[in-house]
Amino acid sequence: MQRVPRQAPTVTCSLNNTVGTTLAKPAKLSERDTLRMGIPSKGRMAEDTLQLLKDCQLNVYKPNPRQYVAAIPQLPGLEVWFQRATDVVRKLVSGDIDIGIVGYDMLKEIGDDDSDLLVLHEALRFGSCHLGLGVPMTGRFAGVESLDDLRAMGWSEQQPLRVVTGYHNLARKYFAEKGFEHVVLLSADGALEAAPAMGSADIILDLISTGVTLRENNLKQIEGGTILQSEGVLVANRRSLLERKGLLDAAHELMERLEAHLTAEQFYSVIANMRGSSAEEVSARLLQNSLLRGLQGPTISPIYVLNGDGTAAEHHYFAAVICVQKKQLYAAVKELRKIGGSGVLVQPMTYIFNEEPERWTQVLQQLGIDNWQRPE
Repeated sequence: MQRVPRQAPTVTCSLNNTVGTTLAKPAKLSERDTLRMGIPSKGRMAEDTLQLLKDCQLNVYKPNPRQYVAAIPQLPGLEVWFQRATDVVRKLVSGDIDIGIVGYDMLKEIGDDDSDLLVLHEALRFGSCHLGLGVPMTGRFAGVESLDDLRAMGWSEQQPLRVVTGYHNLARKYFAEKGFEHVVLLSADGALEAAPAMGSADIILDLISTGVTLRENNLKQIEGGTILQSEGVLVANRRSLLERKGLLDAAHELMERLEAHLTAEQFYSVIANMRGSSAEEVSARLLQNSLLRGLQGPTISPIYVLNGDGTAAEHHYFAAVICVQKKQLYAAVKELRKIGGSGVLVQPMTYIFNEEPERWTQVLQQLGIDNWQRPE
């Protein structure tokens, strides 16, 4: 029997070689007595999420490391569910989880701009990276420095641009918007950086933080090759916010703690002994220097010391308390010395609570709520 030669598989060269999926959503939310928060279960995002909550005095209590459900004692009635980042988003869409912390990249890839997903805080200041292209430095890609160069390489139906990525939804939209006609999106387990060197893909599309891993694998970034910027975000299910009792109040406390901590993280509390004739005179000296004005102005209070024979208290100094941006600390200390400051104490800050966070006001507007009352 004669063996028939095996034919090479036909390459599908269309941005539709993978298709997006619409996540299933129930007609109404399931009934339960508890609120659920989802956070990543593994990796750097999981570590950074737990650290941020801890810094906000919201300690996640998980007595058994094998458990997937934990609690935050400061927020009774709220369960914390440890899930894969992709599953956090999926379960937010379905309403199985009410609120969660994930990377913006996962929110856009899996959530796909679903109308039931509402971003409560878009800048949690961890997990900062961007989703971008990694292109070989050598060979036929040596002269490719921009997206226009990549597009002009003559991709065809017989020889499409092969892109290995874990972000098929975002990749499909990106290449379609940029005018690429012949693209095949491929999947791979593990590190994607090896695929171009092995010949199984032309380029990669993946998360990039410092770019070191790309360079160590002879890949480069190109002009116009950034798809989106990403960091940790706080997201909620819109229907849960409107229908689950207590979730709106829990979300408000979470947002307020996060906002207050992330603001405080930028400042030090600085206390200095100041000589002066009066509190008004000392404050006037401080207010004349933009580095020493604090958030709204200095707090001045008298300092008392014992007199020479130790029989009575005498007023010789004033204590000035101001907030100083961390990056301006040493410059501020030098300015304090110039105007008579000494004994300067520097303390970290946990919270700076201002008026109602602007982000919360925006959330209420997006939900169409105009009669919400702050819990007592």
